[in-house]
Amino acid sequence: MVRRVPELAAGFAVIIVAVLFLVYALRGAGEVNTGGYPLQAQFGSVGALSVGADVKIGGVVVGHVAAETLNPTTYAAQVKLAINSDIKVPEDSSASITSDSLLGGSYISISPGGSNTMMKPGASFQVTQSAVNLEDLLGKFIFSMGNGGGAKSSGQGSGQSNGQSGAQGGTAGASAPAQPSNPMALSK
Repeated sequence: MVRRVPELAAGFAVIIVAVLFLVYALRGAGEVNTGGYPLQAQFGSVGALSVGADVKIGGVVVGHVAAETLNPTTYAAQVKLAINSDIKVPEDSSASITSDSLLGGSYISISPGGSNTMMKPGASFQVTQSAVNLEDLLGKFIFSMGNGGGAKSSGQGSGQSNGQSGAQGGTAGASAPAQPSNPMALSK
């Protein structure tokens, strides 16, 4: 019985540490705090953008996506950004959701404006561009390529077929006899 007391104490300690870690992880889920100041942007669609994604200016990471919510009035995606404290963003800047590559993750790209007035904490971007759904674009391209081949005219019904000039079109005064367009008909 004396041997079991240290084993039980170690087991309870491991369980307590695991529960504390789980509580800490669940409490922080859904929000990322980087210690910067908050800005907001409203998008029609965020696509694959997720909480924790980078916010970049000129390709340099200047913050992270802190939270994503749905505006119940406009049904637009409201994105809260946490921008590093040492970075100031002009108030006429724009925000757009882009991706690194076809398979890369999404991030927010800020295009700085030319204003001398900087955005205050909690301010919203006036100009935003939603995420582009690459799957939809590829689908439209593929289907447009498939339908494009059937729209070409084969020349039938216009009076000309295979380089013949009006002889089969039934024009009056044609001096050349009509030639069959089927080469197999000539061999019979």
